[in-house]
Parts: sequence; C-alpha cells; structure tokens
Amino acid sequence: MNKGGPRVSRREPRITMGSPTHTVFEYILLIVGSLIMAASFNSFLNPNQIATGGVSGISTILQEVTKINPAYTQWALNIPILLLALWLLGKKFGIKAIVGSVIFPFCVLVTTHLGVPTHNPLLAAVYGGIGVGLGLGIVFKGRGSTGGLGLAAQLLHKYSGLSLGFSVAIFDGLVIISSALVFTPENALYGMIGLFVTTKTIDIVQLGFNYAKVAFIISDHTDAIRKAILYDLDRGLTELSGSGGFTGESRTVMMVVVKQNEVSRLKTLVQSVDPQAFVILSETNEVLGEGFKRHA
Repeated sequence: MNKGGPRVSRREPRITMGSPTHTVFEYILLIVGSLIMAASFNSFLNPNQIATGGVSGISTILQEVTKINPAYTQWALNIPILLLALWLLGKKFGIKAIVGSVIFPFCVLVTTHLGVPTHNPLLAAVYGGIGVGLGLGIVFKGRGSTGGLGLAAQLLHKYSGLSLGFSVAIFDGLVIISSALVFTPENALYGMIGLFVTTKTIDIVQLGFNYAKVAFIISDHTDAIRKAILYDLDRGLTELSGSGGFTGESRTVMMVVVKQNEVSRLKTLVQSVDPQAFVILSETNEVLGEGFKRHA
C-alpha cells in the first residue's frame, strides 16, 4: 500500500541544476521571454498608447513626447538603473540581469515593425498583458530579469523600509498616472487592466493550473479518519500536535493535500466517520512531490 499517494517513478531531472546545459537553457528562456514581451509590447501596448508600468511604460510615454524609439529609451533607463543597483545592492543580480537589461530593448528594436492586430484598447490591454506576462513568466522560469523599475523598486525597498510589493506598486502607479496626463485617463485605466492581466499571467506560467487543496482535520476519531484517508482516498497525511485554545487539551491535527477532484470525496469520507469533525480547506497553488507534480 502506498501511503504517500499514487506511486510515481523516481527520475533524475532531465537537466542538472548548475550544469553548463542548464545555464544555456536559462539564457534561452531569457531570450525567448524577452522576444515574446517585445512582440506584445510592439503589437498591442505601444501602438495603442497603453503604459502598464515599468521602463516599457515610460518608453511609451516618452515616445509620444519626444518621438524617440522606445528601445533607445529603455536602454537609456535600464543601464543606469542596473549600474546603480549593482553598486548599492551588490553583485547578487549577476550577469543574467545585465544581459536582460540589454537584450529586452534589443528585442523591442528588432520587433518594432510588427503588425498591429487591433486598435481596440481593451483587447490590446488584455492581449498585451497576456503576452508580457507570458514573456516575463518565462524569463523568471530561467531565473532571469529584464532589469528596469524592478531593480529601482528593490533599491527603494532597501533604503526606505517599504515592502517590495508596495515599492513596485509605487513605480508602476507613477507610470500609469503619467500616462493619464500625457494620453488620457481612459488610457491609464486600460494600462491598469493590462498590468492586472500581466501579473495573473505570470502566476499561471510560474505555478500552472494544477491547483490543489490542503485540508486540516481535527476530530475525536483520528485513527478511523487516518485509515479512511490512507486506504480509501489513497493519500498520505501528516499529523501535527496541537492543543485546544480554551481547554488546553492535546489534539492531533491531520494535514492532507488533495487534488481538486478529490475534495468532495475527502469531505464525504470525513463526514461518514465523524460528522462533528472540524475541517479547514485552503487553496494551494503548487505541490511538489510524490503523487503530485515532480520536482524539475
């Protein structure tokens, strides 16, 4: 009987972490991701004057004011920000951050003359956001960076004490507000839509669609529920030691991770054993290990 869940074969990763092949693969992801981002920027966002934040958003705004190709603006902003980050934050960003800061504007330059599929700003915000999120997700998969205001946000985070998320929001918010002044408030609203779609797409690329549930079960019939989960549901579980906040009595808390299609069966099994059981179900985005997604 497999108590850890459905048996999966143990396989070595196809590419060993840290090997030359793995390093080359990460650079390939950086280049592919940058190309996808650049194509989405030139096909959807920039032609429709939608600035979703970041250096690319600034370049869209400055193109309207100065008529300078966005790629040159991105180089002009990316490289000084990167040098400042390397000076103040150290060399932890590595060579991939340097390459990303250079290669993304280059990809923007070579994809400048791509066609514009739509001039509908809502469609442009949605599809541009998907494309940029897909590209960024691929870059992050390769543990890379395209530089820009993400590094500036890390500087603000370090020297101001603000959270990193709030620091990123400040810079993106300033870009979107600026787009409302240079273009129209409506363009800024589309920019917010594009930014939202981008963040959600990054999550999908990073975590996938394999959502699971983690259940915490407290019951007076621990042994019976344990057997039901192990032998009927065919899932492993972990028992945690706890104590009642009011009574102070020692209690066993069972933790089990199940797939979406197993949630109803788990609840039915628990209820059949102990209708008074206390069950907490929480969503988790990614589960690595036996019975679920294998480690890369």
